[in-house]
This record gives sequence, C-alpha cells and structure tokens, in this order.
Amino acid sequence: MGVKSVSNDGSPKQDQPYRGPSRFLLPRINLSLDSKIWHFLEKHVYALSNPPPPRKRTKPMEVICVGLPRSGTESLQQALLTLGFDHTYHGWDIVYDEQIHSPGWVALARKKLFGPDLSSSSSSTITSPQITAADFDALLGHSVAVTDAAASVFAAEMIAAYPEAKVVLNMRRDADAWHASVVRTLVRANESWAFWVASWLDRECFWAWHVYERFLWPMLFRAPDGDMGKAVRRNARWVAREHCAMIRGLVPPERLLEWYIDDGWEPLCKFLGKPVPDVEFPHANAAAGGWKAREEQCNKRWVEAAFVRLFFLVVIGLILVGWLGCAYYI
Repeated sequence: MGVKSVSNDGSPKQDQPYRGPSRFLLPRINLSLDSKIWHFLEKHVYALSNPPPPRKRTKPMEVICVGLPRSGTESLQQALLTLGFDHTYHGWDIVYDEQIHSPGWVALARKKLFGPDLSSSSSSTITSPQITAADFDALLGHSVAVTDAAASVFAAEMIAAYPEAKVVLNMRRDADAWHASVVRTLVRANESWAFWVASWLDRECFWAWHVYERFLWPMLFRAPDGDMGKAVRRNARWVAREHCAMIRGLVPPERLLEWYIDDGWEPLCKFLGKPVPDVEFPHANAAAGGWKAREEQCNKRWVEAAFVRLFFLVVIGLILVGWLGCAYYI
C-alpha cells in the first residue's frame, strides 16, 4: 500500500494475489442492490421495530481517517480516544452500536451507487453533492473523528462534506501482509456459511451482513457481481493504490497526514496539535484478541441464537408434519 513489495534481490514483485484458505461458496443472490425485492425485505421483513432517530451534530468533525480496513484502524480509534477525540467512530460501531443505524448506511451506499432519484425532478443534472454533511451527521453526529469502513468507503464524500477536518491516510508498509490480513478476516467472514444462514434468521444479523457483505465491502473492493471474496483476491492491491492516490489528489498537503501504524504517537500528535501521551501506543489486535475475539462476539450474539431458533423451528415443523400425517392416516 505505502510501498511496493520487492523480492529478495530487490526487484519489484509481481502482484500475486494471496489466496488464503480454500473457499466455501455461498449462494449468490444476483439482484440489483436497488431491486424492489431488497427494498421490500428491508422495509417489511427485516424492518427494525424501534428505529433510532437521526443524530444531530453537537461538535464539529475534526479527524477523518481514510485508510482501508486492516490498516491499524482500531488501534487508531483507541489512540484518538486517548487524545480526547471522543467519540471516534469505527466500523465496529456499525455492528455493535446500541442504536442500530445500519439502514442509514445502506441508504447512503445506495445514494453513492445509484445517485439521487431524478424521476420527480424537472432537471436531469445533479448540481449539488449527492451525499452531504447533513446525511453523515444523521449517523455520525455524536462523533468528532471517524475511521475504518465508513471513512474509507465514503472517503471522497466525507472529505468534501467536512472541509475543516484533518485527514489521516493510515497505511501498512507491507502490502503482502495487509492483503493476507484482509483475506484472513474480511473474506473469511464473507464466506462463512454460519453467518450467512444467521443473517436470514436474525434481524440484527441481517442488517450487519447486509450493510457490509452486500454494500460496503463489495463497493470498496469493486465486486459488481457481489462476490467480495473473489474481488479482494483479485482487486485489493490496485484498489489500495488507487485509493491512496485519490486521497493525495483530493486533500491539500497541509490538511493531510500519511501515517503508518509503526509511526506511533509523535507524527500523529504533531499533526493534530496534541501532546504525546505518556502511554504506549495502542495495538488493538494484540491487546483484545484482535479479529478472532470480535468474530467470537458476533458468533455468540447472533449465530448461536439463530441456530437455536432454527433448531426449534425444525422440531416444530417435524412435530407438525407428524401430527398431520397421523391425522391423515387415522
């Protein structure tokens, strides 16, 4: 990402995709993400019983960390919280927020993909930004900083929406290690039968899967067919290069910090005008069990409960079939 991979003799390596473990193919529902079927499922079958009201901005947005996932995003969140940027919004907030705002992120993703509805307008020309600060504030109004999924997928829109905010382009120096990490984590989740099944049985799990596996990650890694795993293996390296180039082209140098996770506190604090804390720079993956711990949280929260529900549905179904069979023959 930040530097090109090189071979032992110093010559540039060819971009060979990291394949990771063998893939478990999930059924793909090849519908447009703007299909009426998805809208029906969202508004009726999986509609939230008590959707939260839109948030309102109470403090200005100060820091946008636009690096791609698996680039120290959670460590950076903890660092910003330590520096007083509270709240710093992370991709896990989309999943674990007590107020479920996933439908709002799906709506913004659709707006980015398909644009505003011009059918009721006399003009066919878009004269204003598709996604505005007001759109983001409805989801991020309580936050003064943002990192990970939302900031990387909507990087260009956030940079335009918050022109006073400072921008951090967080990266990893080793492109091979970054790519392998994305395959081991994001792709593994995307190819999990357990989570896929649970997403149809549990409303919260549906929205977590829907927002990430159908919208945000396929958008980021250019998966027009919805196969995010294939897209990561094939596209992630050039997506990372183009993403970094886009950020450098959008943000003036005085507003941008290019930062690597091993840079630690000093360049970050200097850029943000904060004193260096007298604590070690956080390393979220090492401290909290990393992705595996988060995966186990999701498993306990949704997958186990969903499969218990499925078990009882199967038992009830078998009892009903048996009862109908007995009634028929008697």
